[in-house]
This record gives sequence, C-alpha cells and structure tokens, in this order.
Amino acid sequence: MYDLIIIGGSAAASSAAIYCARRKLNFKIITLDTGGEVALSGEVGNWPGVISIQGFELAKKFNEHVKSYGVEIDEGWKVEKITPVKKHYRLTSTNGAGETREVETKSVIITTGIHPRRLGVPGEDELDRKGITYCTVCDGPLFKNKTTVTIGSGNSALEPVLMMATFAKKVYLLSKFADTPENNGGFPKGENILIEKAKAASNIEIIYEATTTAAIGDNGRVKGVKYKDKNGEEHELAVEGIMVHVGTIPNSQFVEKVKKNKIGEIMVDEKCRTSVKGIFAAGDVTDVAYKQIGIAAGQGIIAGLAAIEYINLWKE
Repeated sequence: MYDLIIIGGSAAASSAAIYCARRKLNFKIITLDTGGEVALSGEVGNWPGVISIQGFELAKKFNEHVKSYGVEIDEGWKVEKITPVKKHYRLTSTNGAGETREVETKSVIITTGIHPRRLGVPGEDELDRKGITYCTVCDGPLFKNKTTVTIGSGNSALEPVLMMATFAKKVYLLSKFADTPENNGGFPKGENILIEKAKAASNIEIIYEATTTAAIGDNGRVKGVKYKDKNGEEHELAVEGIMVHVGTIPNSQFVEKVKKNKIGEIMVDEKCRTSVKGIFAAGDVTDVAYKQIGIAAGQGIIAGLAAIEYINLWKE
C-alpha cells in the first residue's frame, strides 16, 4: 500500500511531489499527461525569478525537478474512481488501450486541474479541430498569415490573442462586455498590461458586447463566425480560425464523495483538506479564488505537508 497517490501532473502535483519526496514518503503520481494548463499557457511572465518563459518549458522544468527525486510517475493513466476501503482508498485507473489498474493508498491529493469550456453554438462540434481550437498555444502557428478570431474576455483570451497577433495577418477579439471603466475596458478579469497590449496591437480588432451565435464552415473547414451585437443584430466575420477561450470546467467529475461548489470545484480548507478524511486537493480543480500557476504550486505544497501530517497519524 502506498502512503499517498497524487492525481494529476501540473504545477500543484509537482510541488506536492517535491515536498513528499524530500520526506521520503512511499508515493507516486498518476496522470493522463504532464504539464496541464501550464504547458498550454503561452508566455509566462509572472513566475517569480523568471522574467519570461514559455509555459511548456516551465512545465518541463517542473517535471524534471520531480523526476530528479526518482518519483514514480504513471503517465497516460486516468483515475476513474476513488473507493473507500476501511480507512484507506482504492484507486481505479484506465489508459488509452482500455487497460484497468487498481492501487491502494492511505491518502490522495487531487490536482487534476481544469479543461476548456465550449461555446455550445451550431457548427462547433462539426468544426472542432477543423479550424476551431481551444488551445492557441498548440494550434496558433497553423494559422500563420491568416485571419482568425479569439473569443473570450479574460486573461485566458488576452494571452492567446497577443500570441496570435505575432502569427496571423488579422485577429479579431470578441468580448461579451462593453468597453467601459466598470468592465475594466471590456475585460473585467483581465490584467491591465495585457489589455493595453491588445488594444495597441495594429492587427488586433476588438469587438465589444458580442455574443457568438454560430461557427460557419465550408468543405469541412472554418470559414467564418457569426455574432450578435448589443442590439441583437447578427454579423458575420470571415475567418479561417476560431480560438475559443471562454472559461474552464474543473476536472472533478470522477470524485464522488467530496464536497464541491455549484460549478464543480472541490472545496478545501486552509490545509487543502476536502470534506473526506485523507483526501486533499490543490490547484485549479479547487475553489481557490484565483487560477494562477504560483497559487497552484503553493497549494500543492500545503496539500503535500498536510498529507504528510495525516500519514504520520494514520492507522487502519
């Protein structure tokens, strides 16, 4: 039986693993992939001590640091279920080949993060990966010298649109908010430095109070997007790529017993303890106020130390 299983492979998982490895815990990481949203976040300029670094490079450094301690990592496996057994837990995982694996552990740290929210408009499913992407970092370079649209009104849209401005000929940015001081210039949760850069870019055109209504395709490829303005009038933009960045959904569906809030975030206390004894959670999958790499890493440390404390007192 393991002392601990960490589920997930991003910032929170890495920091928890480093602390637990230094305490010589018998544990391992189970994750579908490594890096998570960090690897997809484009340029990172707010990681202390590093002025600028690409997200995938930072995620690589996290992974290298964890591996330097000899931590066991089961990559390519997705935890489907956590089952209580007496005072410990049995985790059931599957991989892409349809294989199933079970492991028993005294404690669990959930760091499974989030995934992109979809628009839910006509044409989206049919054109997914045929001009529609939810990862500008992954697919942006494919649209070099083309016209694209980025949909969203937070940092998750501002960072990708600035990236696209370096590749694309023309970039539209659709925000559902008005360009007013009350709405922080059309981006209520956006960082001012990113807003200023987007507004100053010569090849970015921002359209405010826009509600996306459809993705348009031709011969199986994106050719445009429709939106309604504040008066309810519908417009169409001719674009070759649609970058969707309208929020995220926590990857918490597999956890059945822990308390969650109305949007599915796992609720934790000051020690990252969930409502179930021996199960901890950290990072973007929790109800932490801000979704930031530094906060996720800090929560991972808290969860790791709390798990160590729990294991020291553990009895079957």
